[in-house]
Amino acid sequence: MSLPQIFDLTDRVAIVTGAGSGLGVIFSEALSEAGATVVCADIQLDAAEKTAASLREVGRSAAAVGADVSDAGAARAMVDEAVRQFGRLDIIVNNAGIAAVGAPEDVDPAEWAQVIAVNLSGVFYCAQAAARAMIELGNGGSIINIASILGDGASLPVAATAYAASKGGVVNLTRDLAVHWAEHGIRVNAIGPAYFPSTMTEGIFAEPQMLQAIEERTPLGRVGRPEELRGPIVFLASDAASYVTGQTLYVDGGWTSW
Repeated sequence: MSLPQIFDLTDRVAIVTGAGSGLGVIFSEALSEAGATVVCADIQLDAAEKTAASLREVGRSAAAVGADVSDAGAARAMVDEAVRQFGRLDIIVNNAGIAAVGAPEDVDPAEWAQVIAVNLSGVFYCAQAAARAMIELGNGGSIINIASILGDGASLPVAATAYAASKGGVVNLTRDLAVHWAEHGIRVNAIGPAYFPSTMTEGIFAEPQMLQAIEERTPLGRVGRPEELRGPIVFLASDAASYVTGQTLYVDGGWTSW
C-alpha cells in the first residue's frame, strides 16, 4: 500500500468516548477526516450530538450515543448500538475521563472512587465491550486508551493523586490487554498527552504561575496544541501502526524524558 493508503480509515467505524468536549472533539474530527465513520459517545448526549452534527455538516458520517462509561452495561449498549447502526466496529478511543485535584491527604474516598470508576474501570469496560464485538466480527481492530503524562510520574505542578493513579493503571492495562487480545488481531495502545487546552485544564491555564511552571518543566517550552494530537490518533488507529501494540505514545513535548 502507498503511504496515504496506510493512513486511510475509509469504511472503518470508530467510537470516541468523551466526544462531547475537549480532546474528544479533536479525536473525533481527526478520525473523521481520515475517512472513518465516527460514533460520538458522551455521558451528555446533547454534547455528543453537537460533535456528530459538526461532522455531518461537512459531509462526513457520524452518529451520537449517550453513555456512562463507568457502567459496564452502558458500555456494552454503546458498542452494540454502533454495530447495529453501521455493521462493524474497527476502532475505539477510550477518552472519557474526569479529574480531581487537591493534596493526597485530603482526597475524599467518594471522589477517589469516582475517578477510578470513570478513568480506569470505564476504560476497561469499553475496551472489553469493543473487543468482544471485534472478536465476534473477526476483523481485528484498534483500541486506543487515553492515558496521561501523569500515568508515568507524579502529578505536578497540580496535585491530582487519584487521576495519576487511574492513568498509571491505564498504561499497564493497555499492555495487558494488548498481550491477551493479540491473537485476535486486536491492537491495544495508548496516547499519553501532556497539558493541552481542554475543559479539564482551563482552570490551570488561567493561573499564570501554574502555566509558567508547566512551560518551564516541558523541554519544548510550551503546552501542547490540539492539532498535535491528530497525527498520533490516526497513526494508532490505522494500518500505519499495524505492528504496534501494547505501547503508550507520549505526546508531551519531552515531559516524560526527564
